[in-house]
Amino acid sequence: MRRNLEGLLFPRSVAVVGASATPGKLGHALFANVVGFPGPVYAVNPKYQEIMGRPCVPTISALPEPVDLAVIIIPADEVVKVLRECGEKGIKNAVVISAGFKECGAEGAKREQELVRVAEEYGLNVLGPNALGIISTRAGLNATFAPRGALPGHIAFMSQSGAFCTSVLDWAWKEKLGFSHFVSLGNKAVLDECDFLQAFAEDPETRVIVAYLEGIRDGPRFMEIAREVTREKPIVVLKAGRAEAGARAVSSHTGTMAGADHAYDAAFRQCGVIRARTVEELFDFAYILARQPLPKGKRIGIMTNAGGAGVMATDAAEWEGLTVARLSESTVRALASRLPPAAALYNPVDILGDANAQRYREALELVLSDPGVDMVTALSAPVAILRFAELAEIVAEAKERFGKPVAVSFMAGELGEEAEEILRRAGIPSFFDPARAVRALAVLAKYAEIRTRPRQEPPKFPVDREKARKILAEARAKGRVRLGLEAAEILSAYGIPFAKGGLAENAEEAGRIAQELGTPVALKIVSPEITHKTELGGVRLNVSPKEADRVAWELLNSVHHRFPEAEIEGVYVQEMLPPGREVILGMVRDPTFGPLLMFGLGGVYVEVLRDVAFGVAPLSRAEAQELLDLIRGKKILYGVRGQPPVDLPGLLDVILRVGQLAAENPEILELDLNPILCYPERVVAVDLRLTIAEEGI
Repeated sequence: MRRNLEGLLFPRSVAVVGASATPGKLGHALFANVVGFPGPVYAVNPKYQEIMGRPCVPTISALPEPVDLAVIIIPADEVVKVLRECGEKGIKNAVVISAGFKECGAEGAKREQELVRVAEEYGLNVLGPNALGIISTRAGLNATFAPRGALPGHIAFMSQSGAFCTSVLDWAWKEKLGFSHFVSLGNKAVLDECDFLQAFAEDPETRVIVAYLEGIRDGPRFMEIAREVTREKPIVVLKAGRAEAGARAVSSHTGTMAGADHAYDAAFRQCGVIRARTVEELFDFAYILARQPLPKGKRIGIMTNAGGAGVMATDAAEWEGLTVARLSESTVRALASRLPPAAALYNPVDILGDANAQRYREALELVLSDPGVDMVTALSAPVAILRFAELAEIVAEAKERFGKPVAVSFMAGELGEEAEEILRRAGIPSFFDPARAVRALAVLAKYAEIRTRPRQEPPKFPVDREKARKILAEARAKGRVRLGLEAAEILSAYGIPFAKGGLAENAEEAGRIAQELGTPVALKIVSPEITHKTELGGVRLNVSPKEADRVAWELLNSVHHRFPEAEIEGVYVQEMLPPGREVILGMVRDPTFGPLLMFGLGGVYVEVLRDVAFGVAPLSRAEAQELLDLIRGKKILYGVRGQPPVDLPGLLDVILRVGQLAAENPEILELDLNPILCYPERVVAVDLRLTIAEEGI
């Protein structure tokens, strides 16, 4: 559901419930900020008739007219009553700054549930509770108790941490970084990050959306909205809490290796969200995305008067996935005609430490004008012959003339206010570290790719969904939550190729199945309590059909003696396939985003090598292809040292079908296909492990 946040972000009138005339109280600090709002402002407090020259009424109902926004800073146990009064007065938007809700334990959680119920009853947009507040520079509103407001700009910012908000505001004044909107999300009882993503996307003055998040309430909705927003505006997120939120029992390789952070990485990648690893990156990325044009490609030009800085920038370009541009012959000739013989003419271009302003200008303009250069980082060490203000003017003029992205690294402790102001006016970020300048440019190239990449819908294969559901329901009715090879028919229902075989309850039946297969077989013990069958002696390979009954009898007895308490359902008799290139494909159900697929090189070493990639299902074909390309060992699948490639279209189909299986059957909590044997002409799974919910979902 899309919410109309016009009255919250662009109110025409504001009331502050809990405004105070007493300095030192939060209600006083908040109201002192709000009175700067250009529209009507009311205080609501029965103790006063006016505060700071603005009218004060005893209750919301006593307001002369409904306001667009109520800002509430009163004791927690009075908040719900006031929200109800807002609803009855016709006020549709509220910011609840008051703390004392779910962050304070069970009693606070009940209070927050009641807040949500009242908001739903009256159709209220409620920000918070436990929020710092909201700033909208376009509306001239600072509805926070922060000691400083925000400068106007084109970055919309939201944060789950109020303390982080105040720190960012203070830092932003020093850096002269401006915001269109600044939102403290608080507990996200009603409004959350998804609501503000949509609202910021529709604001023409917002160029970049930036967020500090500790969690996302509705992962699928976030992905759906972000996919649309990132077509037009970049989203940069610093997601805190990279460790698993809580321990849980897992029975699969996928469950062992997957964590909440893998899900966030995969979800952000698929919907085009740029993930920052640090606060520094968050605002480096935000600044350059808001102020610089997007490059046409990933080719970077590097210009320096210090050789070491050029080497550092070159290394950083490789780390960040950029290409060090190959300068055209005409550019090289022009550089040679203007630079000393000792200068380096090929990228990185080193104009030497004795370069004056004219040499710097000519070289920078030549590099920027080269058609094979998409962006430039301009570097300089402090030298007596050059002033940084002069360099800043040169870089700013060149950026304006050629219209390509530029970042600078003037490796000095102090540039001087004049140089900093010149660069700031031109929207050029400046860093001490050359690698940081390159990283900022790389994020422009990354977002340019995000905007232009084709959007695909996940394919929908014709499957026997009812057959799969019936098998799952029967297992659950028997109290079976962990299934193995006996659940192979579920794969068959979804068209996922699986090696031929069958379940034998005794040795005699194992012999009969082996004779029917007519090939050497693998015998695998079937028990919900024995998962790592190979390690525990529960597998026999390459067994002749004539010997299958005897070997099955030995296997059953051996496992029974070793694990007398284990429930053993029998032996799975399976055709013995020739060696192939082994991969693993698994799924674990993430609490935020749903089915999280894992793909990688498989077999017994999967948890040692951990060469895996993750994606949120269902996947498009391009996203499935990306899973293949993300693993380090992809060349093994594409063919190496004379080996032909495996059946890549078939492998992609298996990934897509497993994604559909996971998306359509939410009762499946974990799934492992390991190994899947890949051949040039086909792909076939040979082992299966499945965990389902004890009750239907």
